[in-house]
Parts: sequence; structure tokens; C-alpha cells
Amino acid sequence: MVKVEDIQQYGKEHFETAAASANTLQSGFEAIASAYGDYTKKSFEEGKSFVEKLAGVKSLDKAIEVQTEYAKSAYETFVAESQKIAELYGDLAQQTYKPFEGLIAKFNPAAAR
Repeated sequence: MVKVEDIQQYGKEHFETAAASANTLQSGFEAIASAYGDYTKKSFEEGKSFVEKLAGVKSLDKAIEVQTEYAKSAYETFVAESQKIAELYGDLAQQTYKPFEGLIAKFNPAAAR
């Protein structure tokens, strides 16, 4: 037989779990937004530097060399920052669902194994 106290306790646990998950979401999204901001700033600075170097070039060969260096640098930065942001999303997903594991295990003992 289900007791009122059991229902109240379940409600309290569920609320605490949801609050913990919401806090995790907030901090995770802040970290992701910060990473995007850092990448944008870095990309802008690299683009600005590229334009300044290109403006000072006197030959076509040097212009191609500067452009090639910029393309390589931009690609490497993109890949590195994309991996960093993807890891942040993965960590966020794991941390967000972590508080719910206890509730799931409580109602589905097979899931706890």
C-alpha cells in the first residue's frame, strides 16, 4: 500500500533532481556560450591580422603564401574549437541526466545494473 509520506518524499526527490538538472543546464550553457565567444573573438583577431598582412604584400607569390597560412590557421582553429565545444555539449548532456539516474534506478531495478 502506498503511503502519503512516500508520495511526498518522491515529489520532494523529483523536485530536487529537476532543480539540480536545471542548475547544471545553466552552467553548461554558460560555458558553451563562453567557448563560442572566445572562438569568435579569436577568429576575428586572426582575420584582422590576415587583412593587415595581405595589405602589406608586394607580390602575388607572397599574397598566396599569406592566404595559404591564414587558411591553414583558420582551419586548425576551427577544428580545435569545434572539438572543444562538442566536448562541452557531451559533458553537459552527461551532467544533466546524472541526477535522474537515481530516480530511474528506484523504479526500474534492471536499469541500475
